[in-house]
Amino acid sequence: MAKNVMLKFVDVARDMPDKRPPDLRRQDFGEIYGEYAREKAAEQAGRCSQCGVPYCQTHCPLHNNIPDWLRLTAEGRLQEAYELSQATNTFPEICGRICPQDRLCEGNCVIEQSGHGTVTIGSVEKYLTDLAWENGWVKPIVNGGERSESVGIIGAGPGGMAAADVLRRAGVQVTIYDRYDRAGGLLTYGIPGFKLEKDVVMKRVAQLEQGGVQFVLNCDVGVDISFDAIRGKHDAVLIATGVYKTRDLAAPGAGAQGIERAIDYLTASNRKSFGDDVAEFDTGRLDAKGKKVVVIGGGDTAMDCVRTAIRQGAESVKCLYRRDKVNMPGSQREVANAEEEGVEFVWLSAPKGFTGDTVDGVMVQKMRLGNPDATGRQMPELIDGSDYIEQADLVIKALGFEPEDLPKLWGVEGLEVSRWGTVIANFTTHETSLEGVYACGDIQRGASLVVWAIRDGREAAEAMLEYIAAADTIAAE
Repeated sequence: MAKNVMLKFVDVARDMPDKRPPDLRRQDFGEIYGEYAREKAAEQAGRCSQCGVPYCQTHCPLHNNIPDWLRLTAEGRLQEAYELSQATNTFPEICGRICPQDRLCEGNCVIEQSGHGTVTIGSVEKYLTDLAWENGWVKPIVNGGERSESVGIIGAGPGGMAAADVLRRAGVQVTIYDRYDRAGGLLTYGIPGFKLEKDVVMKRVAQLEQGGVQFVLNCDVGVDISFDAIRGKHDAVLIATGVYKTRDLAAPGAGAQGIERAIDYLTASNRKSFGDDVAEFDTGRLDAKGKKVVVIGGGDTAMDCVRTAIRQGAESVKCLYRRDKVNMPGSQREVANAEEEGVEFVWLSAPKGFTGDTVDGVMVQKMRLGNPDATGRQMPELIDGSDYIEQADLVIKALGFEPEDLPKLWGVEGLEVSRWGTVIANFTTHETSLEGVYACGDIQRGASLVVWAIRDGREAAEAMLEYIAAADTIAAE
């Protein structure tokens, strides 16, 4: 009888890949986690309990078949494991790196609930896909025959690229329009290299290009080309722009020099990693070197900013957040990494204003947690007389993102948006109020996770294929 390679969680402890020491990883933008060896990946995958109701799969937005590819990994059937993970996820090597597994699959692992420590799902997923690239298991995009129908996609981020992959495999002609000079959206310019090295993204962009996807870059819709022109060129259109408008601070001194948006700061840093000339960085404006840096916010973007500032050689880096550590929206794993690297978190604190024409301080209000709001979260309350000045040479606003006013920006009538500015679209088909126009990702659901954008893009592509087929049927009649 064959030996059971699974159910090892009782005897084998959870073991993450080695993490580079903080003093070393502070010096560069390389990823901080190493790779599993083949034996270690099999051992950790073998901890899966193969439970009858896999909550890991249920809580994955893509509903990845996690227990099955963990079993295949434990059995040494690695190419099959990769192919199974790829079947439901366009970019498994990206999700393995940046998904907040502690809030999704791993956070709902049955053996975690029983006190044995969750299966390291994300690390195994990353291992499988990196191995697949090394061994040529990642196949070019091919289709059963080219079709004449075309789809225009506005936005080259994870949602748009996931949709393009599905459409090209069906033979549809795909053009992606994006305002930036490189594809990838926030994967390229928003997420630092220590979480997602850029060659990982560029390999997928190259795969799409080689598969026939046409990228029209440095193209600002509404300026370089009209939305109506894009609709006229294609049989269907997908809006996948993401959300890039920064939530602002209405506080005295908020317009001072030295107060910057997180997206500008992160984009400048990522551009430098590509070797670009970035005037705002080269002049020192968006470079934290030698500065006292204060980041305002508590999400994953704030964590990206504080950890970037550490690597740029900031004199000090502090993060202000109005609630406590338990109620922080960002990944607890990222908070721990930031603390290891020397970031100081100032909990229960919020900015009241700023001092200096060129910022030299943040007026900080201390808070306490009061009664819960409608969502059940305790509301921050001011503590009278507790204000103080926190010295700062560079302040970064990481308060979240909102949609741009697309109907006004693009001069398009009839595109319905919510009171928050998101495009109103069916959450199954992703159809908008305009015929043949679809939406996916953050521009539909609000600022969210990359994995949700991938799911939305795949769903929208399937719906567009049905729409195109129905249109062809009507035309034939």
